[in-house]
Amino acid sequence: MSVGIVGVMLYISLLLGFIGLVAFIWGVKNHQFDDEKKMMQGVLYDSVEDLQLAKEKEDKLKGEKND
Repeated sequence: MSVGIVGVMLYISLLLGFIGLVAFIWGVKNHQFDDEKKMMQGVLYDSVEDLQLAKEKEDKLKGEKND
């Protein structure tokens, strides 16, 4: 491989790594990784009525998208 190709590959990999680092720092600052147990335990507290309402909302949104 030529030096030019290696240089381009190095530049692109560093750019992608920097973008990943910026995205990770943004996620940490905006608390995207906090309270990981909420989603796991949230199902335990849903009542049958809550689940039916969620299903109705989902069906309604699907119906609107199909129109």
